[in-house]
Amino acid sequence: MADTSVQEQSTTPTNAPVNVEVDTSFENDSAYGDELSSYTASLTSSVLEYRHENGRRYHGFRDGSYLLPNDESESDRLDMLHELMLQVLHRKLYLAPLKNPQRAIDLATGTGIWAIDFADQHPAAEVIGCDLSPTQPSLVPPNVKFLVDDIESEWAYEKDPFDFIHARYLAGSIKNFPRLIEQCYRSVKPGGWVEIQDWDTYPYSEDDSLKGTAFLQYYDEVLGAFKEAGYEPRPGPKLGQWFKDAGFVNIHVEKFVIPYGVWPKDKHLKKLGAWNQAQGEAAGFEAGALAVLTRFKNWAPEEVTVLATKAQADGRNREIHALFNFYVVYGQRPEN
Repeated sequence: MADTSVQEQSTTPTNAPVNVEVDTSFENDSAYGDELSSYTASLTSSVLEYRHENGRRYHGFRDGSYLLPNDESESDRLDMLHELMLQVLHRKLYLAPLKNPQRAIDLATGTGIWAIDFADQHPAAEVIGCDLSPTQPSLVPPNVKFLVDDIESEWAYEKDPFDFIHARYLAGSIKNFPRLIEQCYRSVKPGGWVEIQDWDTYPYSEDDSLKGTAFLQYYDEVLGAFKEAGYEPRPGPKLGQWFKDAGFVNIHVEKFVIPYGVWPKDKHLKKLGAWNQAQGEAAGFEAGALAVLTRFKNWAPEEVTVLATKAQADGRNREIHALFNFYVVYGQRPEN
């Protein structure tokens, strides 16, 4: 009988302390600093007519519905995030208990790196990656194809459902998560799985070291602006309930702690913090703030740059011990 409960597990590395201990030794930190398709849809002119604004490039299809850039700098940052997620999940692409998937889709695929890796692992599966931007590579495994699509519009996958639907870090890009998850339910086969990996994007510290910092001010301003613009900036903790409301069973919720910076003493957490800082240093603060603050809060671009620079500087401060929670949630559509 299917389990309709929501199982939550908070995860830190094996033998990791319950509280994240600060590394007071400055030895070997330099090593962590060093760490620091073909298309099946015909591309309309709007897809390739990108918006260029404040020195960054944004998608053209459904212009304005996604508030982060799609340029080369952002692609590099997303690939860094992919490596961070592999480190978090101990080189796993997903946690759902899949058995020989034949058809899978990666929602908001970004650079397509997850879909490509999944296709390599499952060569018998047909893998689709969809995104607002056609920025994925052309040299990909033969079982991958990329589509330009808006995942918040009406889907057309119900007649040809998937064994597995995957998405990650949709925080700040989706206005109606419950509806999106309901669409996933309708578009996955009975017995199939849906997995969403996403942030609680608001930082915290265990020692109040974030209090009064520009780092915290950045997230107060940016997440507040996303919320006012109608987006959900902190979906991670809510995913389990949304899965249950949509009708999924055998729901599993796993929470991972991810530091920002190389301040933790635990070696695995230090490595996660280094990768997290690397993506932040790769114009991550600016990428997250520029469009939403200039378009919705009337900030000047120079003001955004100042805030992002100060937040970035705080992220390098070993006396500031920022943590984020990251959630991996998967559920199964009932067989009947």
